[in-house]
Amino acid sequence: MSAAAPARRLLPRPVREFLVALPFLIPSLFLFGAFVFYPLGKSVYLGFFISNPFRTRQIYVGFDQYRDVLTSSDFATTLVVTGTFTLYTVVPALAIGTFLAIIANQKLPGIVIFRTIFSSTLAASVAISAVFWLVLLHPSLGVLNDGFEAIGLPRVNWLADGGWAVGERATAWDVFAAWFIDPNWALISVSLATVWMNIGLFTIIVLAGLQTIPDELYESARIDGAGRWSEFWHVTLPMLSPTLFFASVVGMIFAFQSFGQIQILTQGGPADASKVLLFSIFQTGFEPPFRVGAASVQALALFVIMLGLTLAQFRLIGGRVFYR
Repeated sequence: MSAAAPARRLLPRPVREFLVALPFLIPSLFLFGAFVFYPLGKSVYLGFFISNPFRTRQIYVGFDQYRDVLTSSDFATTLVVTGTFTLYTVVPALAIGTFLAIIANQKLPGIVIFRTIFSSTLAASVAISAVFWLVLLHPSLGVLNDGFEAIGLPRVNWLADGGWAVGERATAWDVFAAWFIDPNWALISVSLATVWMNIGLFTIIVLAGLQTIPDELYESARIDGAGRWSEFWHVTLPMLSPTLFFASVVGMIFAFQSFGQIQILTQGGPADASKVLLFSIFQTGFEPPFRVGAASVQALALFVIMLGLTLAQFRLIGGRVFYR
């Protein structure tokens, strides 16, 4: 018997299993350490300092910067905009993607063509999609404004504030039209572009989930006299709940990480009406006066919020998911 055998018996089984798995975990631990844990620790460190753009001079301020950033009105406003943007994008994109996936799941001639069309937005990059919507929402050349003008509504500055106002002798129709000039429409415009960008992804995810549902369940439901709506409510939706749960978690994460379309379409305006948290981090850290420490605090807040919301989704919704 080798001398190492008694030593192995002295170690608890979990420790022995960990030592066996450690050589296989080292590459992943190295990558996570370099690209996740080190940046996270560096952000915590930078949050304690106020520094110049090149960080040649740092002033230690302790937790004062954390308190000032997290209790500021700008941060609270950014959180409200981010939450609103998430609701505007995740729920409609998931609903439309589910509807298109159900259509694409039908066994009809040429349905492959429609599957390709429904998922085509996935192939477009963020920059291309944003430029497409920038042209579509243009105040003078945009197709949407042409449609409004055709029905008597004024042209709207979708991505900027103002441009049309209610006159002294305004009618009820004019007041309704002026409502379109509200700066919040900039956030809705960015949300429309984001929903369009995410429809393809959600369609593919939900379609993959639909194709895992056994046909025998639908046959049994038809034998019991179930109609199309009953099949959807009692068979499709419960069996699709794990896929929808996964898509909602991914959609929330994507919404909190949105940046490119906001940078191209609105630059966070007008009046910060479309400045989500990630864009605020960019402006704080990479635009004058280059407050790297404050941007690090916001980045940590974004990490904590995303982690908390993800855990809350697993806690509140995960228990209602039906796993067969």
